[in-house]
Amino acid sequence: MRIGELAERAGISTRALRHYESLGLLPARRAGNGYRDYDEADLRLLRQIRTLQDFGFGLEDTRPFVECLRAGHPAGDSCPASLEVYRRKLAELDECIERLAQVRAEVSAQLARAQRARAALEAEADLPGGPPPRCELTPCDAGRASHASHA
Repeated sequence: MRIGELAERAGISTRALRHYESLGLLPARRAGNGYRDYDEADLRLLRQIRTLQDFGFGLEDTRPFVECLRAGHPAGDSCPASLEVYRRKLAELDECIERLAQVRAEVSAQLARAQRARAALEAEADLPGGPPPRCELTPCDAGRASHASHA
């Protein structure tokens, strides 16, 4: 099949295919008429690359999977180099999850603190002579800020 058909079937642009070819991820075979020539194995290879990219793998990370497929393995992830890329990606994901869990804990603590502060303000407002609860920016304050910026 020609480059346009492969691009359409793989759901990617011809420009991306040429880029993959320049990186050596896609074979650069030419038919007798000079057109690029691809087959079903190339389509399978592209689907493997796209799936890995959807999972967050970089193009260079896909190279061991491509080489595994080219070596004749039915799944591009059964070779030792592919398994190592999986291990590295899992470690990277675990690190991201840990960082996100830390950020979540910090945001949760800030929310709890803010809720306690808000409850204290509301409790003061309920006391006779206590201040009314207020937000940082009320409609009156917004109008004054607008007028002040024009002065």
